Amino acid sequence: MSDQTTPESAEPKTESHDPAVPAAYAAFMREGWGDRELDLPVQPVAARAAERRARLADAFPGERLVLPAGGFKVRAYDTDYRFRPDTAHTYFSGNQTSDAVLVVADGESVLYARPRSSRETDEFFRDRQYGELWVGRRPSLKEISDSLGLEVRHIDDLPGTLAAGGKTRVHRGVSALVDGLVAPDETRDTELARVASELRLVKDAWEVEQLQEACDVTTLGFEDSVREWDRVLEHGERWIEGTFFRRARAMGNDIGYDSIVGGGSHATTLHWIDNTGPITPGTLVLLDMGVENRSLYTADVTRTLPVDGRFTDLQRELYDVVLRAQQAGIDAVRPGVPFRAAHNAAMEVLAHALADLGLLRVTAEEALDPDSRVYARWTLHGTSHMLGMDVHDCGQAAPESYAEGTLAEGMVLTVEPGLYFQEDDLLVPEELRGIGIRIEDDILVTATGYENLSAALPRTSTDVEAWMDAHRR
Repeated sequence: MSDQTTPESAEPKTESHDPAVPAAYAAFMREGWGDRELDLPVQPVAARAAERRARLADAFPGERLVLPAGGFKVRAYDTDYRFRPDTAHTYFSGNQTSDAVLVVADGESVLYARPRSSRETDEFFRDRQYGELWVGRRPSLKEISDSLGLEVRHIDDLPGTLAAGGKTRVHRGVSALVDGLVAPDETRDTELARVASELRLVKDAWEVEQLQEACDVTTLGFEDSVREWDRVLEHGERWIEGTFFRRARAMGNDIGYDSIVGGGSHATTLHWIDNTGPITPGTLVLLDMGVENRSLYTADVTRTLPVDGRFTDLQRELYDVVLRAQQAGIDAVRPGVPFRAAHNAAMEVLAHALADLGLLRVTAEEALDPDSRVYARWTLHGTSHMLGMDVHDCGQAAPESYAEGTLAEGMVLTVEPGLYFQEDDLLVPEELRGIGIRIEDDILVTATGYENLSAALPRTSTDVEAWMDAHRR
């Protein structure tokens, strides 16, 4: 089949304010165009993706497995968000183009893709979503195939393939088109999602390199933010968000998740992503930010900084408590221990500190009882999650493989305890209200323990102050 993406009779995606296209103009636009191939490099993940597909196929012998990339999502009326493919699709194919679908069956894999439009249709100069003159040149089927080392067919061939008999599992919720082509089977489809997540739990050496790169660029983004501290004080949380995003786009693909820039009491809101507040002298600012690199692996790092460049005595006392909790959690990481070992170690420190502050009505040991957990009023969240191509990676893995499982060499997880004293919490002294502190790093499980991939950013209160001094100068 040719690389034509829509039948000649299909209407391009246009808007009501677009001018009319007379027949003479349309005919003229179809003439006189040269052709050129895109010089797409061979993707470094291509060989690894083939190995991953083989493992996936082995889990479901004799079945057809369908993993869509997804399509564009509306941001407002006729504008879309920048496209980012579904993680499972890219993990098993390497593809990052929209509207593609990976089909794995009987040990063979085919990518069904939407290539660039033919110059024999109006799409290439009129279509606002796929037209080459509107959004850029999409690769041809051959170009995609050469880049990925994978057989690629036209997306128009997909319905016929899926209509053929045989047991089919679909990675649901990614593409409404694909979901509509195959009758759902909740048990089978959920199992596919589970296995696709579990195969990503252990990272290979190349994946660790990608995560290290994401952490390194994230470090630069944090440094950028502090260098512009005068502007931060002038423009507030928005300036830090924009500064970090600039670094993420310049050296990566995007931010891995919406940046959290919590100045003052905003730091006590776990997922504060409005980032509309001021940065006020005398307070702290919590920065939870991560760069997604061009292979779509993301960092996830948090630092809490004193706006004045120096912690007050109270701020330092609380910060050092969180740091001790984080270090206890990191020290607990090694192969063979429960996934929750880091959390339990960090909570042990925080519960005793809260007792020392006189905030608990019971002993720390009583508060740590799973049937109590009253200390969690001021800690709120779990200490760790897996990290990879998704910031909360492998989220559909079975509990016994993840949350209730054990750590293995090659897993990467965050360790991120925090203390949060809400500004209207009457159970804490007034001087604590509105203070939120979190410290987060990305930890690789090694054969003998751990490696901190984000260690380039300082963690101790003294080192944070020195680092801020150096970059503000």
